[in-house]
Amino acid sequence: MAKAIRFHETGGPEVLRYEDVEVGEPGPGEVRLRHEAVGLNFADTYFRSGLYPVPLPAGMGVEAAGVVEAVGKGVTNVAAGDRVTYTGFINTLGAYSTERLCPAAPLIKLPEGISCATAAAMTMRGLTSAYLMRRIYDFKPGDTILLHAAAGGVGLIVSQWAKLLGLTVIGTVSSEAKAEVARAHGCAHTINYSHEDVAARVRELTDGVGVNVVFDSVGKDTFDATLNSVKRRGLIVCVGTASGPIPAFNPQILAMKGSPYLTRPALADYIADPAEKADLAAEIFGHVAAGRISIEINQRYALEDAAQAHRDVESRKTTGSSVFVI
Repeated sequence: MAKAIRFHETGGPEVLRYEDVEVGEPGPGEVRLRHEAVGLNFADTYFRSGLYPVPLPAGMGVEAAGVVEAVGKGVTNVAAGDRVTYTGFINTLGAYSTERLCPAAPLIKLPEGISCATAAAMTMRGLTSAYLMRRIYDFKPGDTILLHAAAGGVGLIVSQWAKLLGLTVIGTVSSEAKAEVARAHGCAHTINYSHEDVAARVRELTDGVGVNVVFDSVGKDTFDATLNSVKRRGLIVCVGTASGPIPAFNPQILAMKGSPYLTRPALADYIADPAEKADLAAEIFGHVAAGRISIEINQRYALEDAAQAHRDVESRKTTGSSVFVI
């Protein structure tokens, strides 16, 4: 019998249940997958808490990697026996499972040299990093980035990629241990926001100019520092809300802060076109396979320990990527 984490009501980690599930045979456009590893993402907590509402009861998780066991009618992009990975949103909800039925369209064949654990740890984070580095801004060597949550999964990938492009990364962290991790992966400077004034330190490091781009995945707690750290006519990329949504504000404040541009992108809009998704996936998987970018899996959990995993990620105890090993 297959196992899955499901929730029947929204709330804290305690609502997650480890249950027996019937999988069945794939229908048209579907595959049956046997998971080897499942990704843990902060966004998973949004489904559980109800911030992202879904019909209940529901499965949990949107990212995993494994082996195709069977394919339904009309599936041509993968075949039984293929090693695949996927990420998505509502269309892939239910990844916290040993086996499942899944739409075939989101699946990405894994290249040789990329394990299922690595894929589960990096598909969402890697594709996010890919569009941030290759689609959001026309980076040039010498440009400077302020990267919040620099020791997180996306942060470590972006830092390494930025270094490959000749960029300078200033990373914010919550502890000296996380600062060491961030510096080891390409951050030229780190700022501990628990006791340092982020914006003041950024201005000091940039001779008062500010940074070209801010990647802010934290949201409410960092937005003021973000506004005060970006250069005149720079770019603010609000890519997450780990501390909560950014409070409503009058756009006039942008005129008072040097006329920066602000965007709130979603991964779904950068992988909606299959050709663009393939290009982004090929680039990030190519970097990882070649050893130019390393994926740090710093936390591994059993699937039945999903509640503890959610507690860890919400309390910011984790660094790098986390996976459930099946």
